[in-house]
Amino acid sequence: MRLRHPDGTVVHLAYCTNVHPAEDLAGVLAQLTRYARPVRDRLRVSRLGVGLWLSAGLAAALDADPAAVRRLRTHLAGHGLEVVTLNGFPYRGFHDPVVKHRVYTPDWTSPERLEYTLRLARILAALLPDDVPYGSISTLPLAWRTPWDGDRADAVRRRLDALAAGLAGLDRTIRVGFEPEPGCVVDTSADAVRLLSEVDTRWLGVCLDACHLAVGFEDPVEVTGRLARAGLPVIKTQASCALQAHPTELAALAGFAEPRFLHQTRERGGGGVDDLADALAGGLPGRAPWRVHYHVPVHAAPVPPLTSTQPELRATLGALLAGAHPVTTHVEVETYTWQVLHPDGDLVDGLARELDWTRAELRALGLVEVS
Repeated sequence: MRLRHPDGTVVHLAYCTNVHPAEDLAGVLAQLTRYARPVRDRLRVSRLGVGLWLSAGLAAALDADPAAVRRLRTHLAGHGLEVVTLNGFPYRGFHDPVVKHRVYTPDWTSPERLEYTLRLARILAALLPDDVPYGSISTLPLAWRTPWDGDRADAVRRRLDALAAGLAGLDRTIRVGFEPEPGCVVDTSADAVRLLSEVDTRWLGVCLDACHLAVGFEDPVEVTGRLARAGLPVIKTQASCALQAHPTELAALAGFAEPRFLHQTRERGGGGVDDLADALAGGLPGRAPWRVHYHVPVHAAPVPPLTSTQPELRATLGALLAGAHPVTTHVEVETYTWQVLHPDGDLVDGLARELDWTRAELRALGLVEVS
């Protein structure tokens, strides 16, 4: 979907297809037909944005086969879908039975991560609608925090220089945003400023995930101000909510300690562990509210007594889009846990409700839908 900011800028709203498990072209085409097109129909819009996730294997195949990319673009257009952003964080196997820390590999110390991201950039350049000024790719926050040393930092700097050079050579503008996430080398917005301040900001910047900001108890207004002062652009934002519990309600989180994804948990006032199971086993004091890196639907509250960080998401959207000019123009709803939360649920209905809620929030900020 496209909405127009009061200053005239077009803002793109999409949902991220990493909620779907397909890792080959046939599977991606099928999921667009089975899910994305019906979501578009339920929302009654002529054009729906999808933030594609393409596995490393599929990216390599598409990059080597321009005809296959044209087939994908034709399929998208035929179903009233458009792509302005890709999720380049998971490399492969995002819906394996156990993902956990593997989602951070290969990281930005490795040539594989650079190669994968440049392939995505070339594919996106071919998919990007002609009237869209730039495409965006979100990627991991350099690496998991351990191991990390000077040699690894030097390797990352070389990779990022090569990434910027590769992006500069494309015939369309494609920009890459590094996504701060709890537990990673770039954990917070302050880490982003410290570690990314020397990147080529024509092509590189940050991707702000509202769930991650909330888990870190970061204030969105402070974050956007900090990034602006550092000259770091917000390439895209991911509209997402974290799970939240007050000290008397922590036992209710037990059902969310599942084996597939990593659920970093933080306690207000300081302290954190790498997974919810560790927190529940005594890894946190439990004297203040917890926030859990568990993407829950943006439009609906969890079963009481648990709550979500929906107010923080609303504040993030406001910090980015309520000003005289938008801080970013790419908004991607990313709730990849639907199949874990509701394995037998109506995914089309859930995705449509999330997008409808987000669209209403953008309208409340003064944006007007244009298609």
